[in-house]
Amino acid sequence: MSGHLEIGRLGENEAATYLEKIGYCIVAKNWRFKNLEIDIIAEDKDVLAFVEVKTRHSFALADADFFVDWKKQKRLIIAAEAYLHYRGYKGEIRFDIVAVTLDKGVHIELIKDAFWT
Repeated sequence: MSGHLEIGRLGENEAATYLEKIGYCIVAKNWRFKNLEIDIIAEDKDVLAFVEVKTRHSFALADADFFVDWKKQKRLIIAAEAYLHYRGYKGEIRFDIVAVTLDKGVHIELIKDAFWT
């Protein structure tokens, strides 16, 4: 596995552990629809959260939400719609971003309701 893929998987695992620690219930990891992927799908109380994980060595150059541009948002929304249809889910949803920084240890930042459709 290449370096950036290993870093991404490490970040996703750290994010899932963090989310569970603060009360989220992980429903799926790396859920795929055609060529699209949702890193983490989790329940946060009565809300289904679609979570994009961004892992970097340092976020000094930009915030995590900067890395989820409108193209990536559109892809996540399409995948989320497919998941909702597939599961027949009718409740409240949101899109979160978890920024994982691997600089001098692991630092995690959660951005709830990072964007909307």
